Amino acid sequence: MTGYILQRLALMLATLFAIITLTFFLMHLVPGGPFVSDKMMAPEIQAALNAKFHLDQPVWLQYLTYLKGVASFDLGPSFKYPGMTVNQMILEGLPVTAKVGMLALICVIALGVPMGVLAAVFRNRWPDNLVMVVATIGVAVPSYVIATLALYVFALRLGWVPTFGVDDWRGYFLPVFALSGFWISFIARLARSSLLETLGQDYMITAKAKGLRPGQILIKHGLRNSLIPVVTVLGPVAANLLTGSFVIEQIFALPGIGRHFVLSITNRDYTAIMGITIFYATILMVMIFIVDMLYLVLDPRIKYGRKTR
Repeated sequence: MTGYILQRLALMLATLFAIITLTFFLMHLVPGGPFVSDKMMAPEIQAALNAKFHLDQPVWLQYLTYLKGVASFDLGPSFKYPGMTVNQMILEGLPVTAKVGMLALICVIALGVPMGVLAAVFRNRWPDNLVMVVATIGVAVPSYVIATLALYVFALRLGWVPTFGVDDWRGYFLPVFALSGFWISFIARLARSSLLETLGQDYMITAKAKGLRPGQILIKHGLRNSLIPVVTVLGPVAANLLTGSFVIEQIFALPGIGRHFVLSITNRDYTAIMGITIFYATILMVMIFIVDMLYLVLDPRIKYGRKTR
């Protein structure tokens, strides 16, 4: 087990190194630069800025310098926000993004899984049909459409929630709803299909023949085994939600990481783009690692680090 964990950590570091390398050189292959704008800048000023941020050095030397900074958890200064580092940008936007994402993840688990179980238990009956209609709508309609419609109805017409920002606790309702809508529907459909497949297995029929109660069969035997595909998907879903949505944060004017990422792309803020990309990739890899560890809880047959004969 220890060997497997060390192997996974080494693989995560290698993957992160590849992401850093690829992102860095792609940024420098894009024509233009962070100090090229519509307003003509004096060559002397542009040269001074390039020298200040070491952009006048060879690309390979910039790359080595950046790797050294990342190794010490320093993602560098922002090219467009004087006096602000990329670390500060992430720490500034992380509380709002993480809070909205955590609330959305709770909604996905608390609503998506029970909806899927309900639909599977009452297959081809009205609860199943109702859940599938709602889930189909949630999957088919883009999140920005849901966000815009909810903003118009609940904020502008009814006035139940603020139109933007999260100064008021009510301001979290619409962003969480828009961010989690698709994933609730997706998890509900996945949980339904997975549980239906599990209920048709021979060991489930045997458990029923032994006279076990339906609730005991469903929870102890059916639900536990059917949750493995759901947990597999929940890793990337959790990373997606916890790192926020660029579109949702823009629509609701949330001061999160997504807003910084959009602005950094617009401004060609190299260090901000690379730093936030590295942050996203790290969160995703950590969540996938946690999912792999959860497999041991859900399925004791899985033994990491042991060779099968």
